[in-house]
Amino acid sequence: MLTLYHANHSTCSQKVRLCLAEKGLEWDGRLVNLATNEHLQPEYLAINPNGVVPTLVHDGRIIMDSGVICEYLDEVFPTPPLLPADPVERARVRAWIRFLDEVPTAAVRVPSFNMAFLPRFDGLDDAAFQKEQADIRPLRKHFYEKMGRKGFDDQEVDNAMERLGAAIKRMEAGLADKPWLSGASIGLADLIAAPLMDRLDDLGFAAMWQDGSPRVTGWFDRLRSRPAYATAFYPKSRLSEFLPIGPLRRQATPG
Repeated sequence: MLTLYHANHSTCSQKVRLCLAEKGLEWDGRLVNLATNEHLQPEYLAINPNGVVPTLVHDGRIIMDSGVICEYLDEVFPTPPLLPADPVERARVRAWIRFLDEVPTAAVRVPSFNMAFLPRFDGLDDAAFQKEQADIRPLRKHFYEKMGRKGFDDQEVDNAMERLGAAIKRMEAGLADKPWLSGASIGLADLIAAPLMDRLDDLGFAAMWQDGSPRVTGWFDRLRSRPAYATAFYPKSRLSEFLPIGPLRRQATPG
């Protein structure tokens, strides 16, 4: 039995759902309401002390962290394989996974919050924001402190968008001699990159690859045409389907 604690719009949840779909695995879903901080309640923290989604429970065993979950699924359910057989190629794909998780996936949170999530904090003063939004988070307290209730400032936005642009350029170069980031066949690097690209597209930034990165454009088109994509990105799993998308820049004022 596979049970996935996840959120519809969570990019980390989306990559695991995409991995499950590509492997054709059946699973039981438990939706976690991030807007009401359900992921920070004692019941959820008991299975994931980081207070983030997703969490996979397989026959009573808990697996945390979306990238780790995807690699676990590939090890336990090896058909179809999502990592190359060759150790060197497998290491190359794992290097992609680490880069994608640490750089662009982290960076896309900045425009996501500035453009979609800030209205959640309306009515809070700085002290209430600190107590009710930042201090309660085991893993992302400092992320919330840096953002503040008014959003990331222009420098943070510029830095995030620069990292995202650099990641797309790296992907363009990585696709020079192969159809997928993972090699000749679709694999974990592609599935982990997909939610990042889908989020940028949803926020209105498709020009970042459509204007000058034809390999990335073709790769993303191929990815979205796969049946698993519609399974993972079902209705209401994109921010624009249930939240108003605001402007990118929302200058924060210290204090």
